[in-house]
Amino acid sequence: MGVLDNVEGVARKTMIMFFLIDTSGSMDGRNIAAVNDAMREVIPDIKDISNNNADASIKLAVMSFSSGTNWETAQPVELDSYHWNDLQAGGVTDMGEAFIELNSKLDRDSFLQDPSGVKAPVIIIISDGEPTDDYKAGLRKLQQNNWFKKSIKIALGVDDANMDVLSDFTGSNESAIYLKDKSLLKKLIHVVSVTSSTVGSKKAGDAEDDAVAAQEAVAETVRDEIQDIDSETDEDW
Repeated sequence: MGVLDNVEGVARKTMIMFFLIDTSGSMDGRNIAAVNDAMREVIPDIKDISNNNADASIKLAVMSFSSGTNWETAQPVELDSYHWNDLQAGGVTDMGEAFIELNSKLDRDSFLQDPSGVKAPVIIIISDGEPTDDYKAGLRKLQQNNWFKKSIKIALGVDDANMDVLSDFTGSNESAIYLKDKSLLKKLIHVVSVTSSTVGSKKAGDAEDDAVAAQEAVAETVRDEIQDIDSETDEDW
């Protein structure tokens, strides 16, 4: 028996991938259907990325928000055992409440606890409208959260999405992506999810500067992918 045969493998850290999904009434129909289809299809791909990643395993946390918020995952879930349940749309857009609820989970005593340690999370928000509550108060709380500062943040907007609000959330215009062709929403969710999970789970560090560089890399990759799909989206960046 070799000297190294009894050495246990180094435990991987965990990276939580958060999805904040607008399920207000305006999302009903084609938009929510695209989200549901995209999530069902992308979860196996993220699972493959996690299983083949020596740096980190990926868990999923999903919040829907409309008239209030709901964690579709009571805790971050392992992808091997997770089955996507379709979301339904209805109600208003309590985005500020969603920000406050997210802030409460970005904590080592909540969703970011793991004996092996956690990496800075990826946070993806999808919306098609205007906040109907005080989003600024919720966002101010988030912006004081060190885990939020170190996270990769990508926002996807369609229809009447307030892109100024989504840019405030991500901290940059480049990471708040508006798609005027709604038929590409499903593809865009897939590209963003796969790219951000790959970059986020393998980035070298978890400092705020690392997060900015990683977020820029994700946004650049997404822009390139979308331009390949439909050159008309050049006008939206």
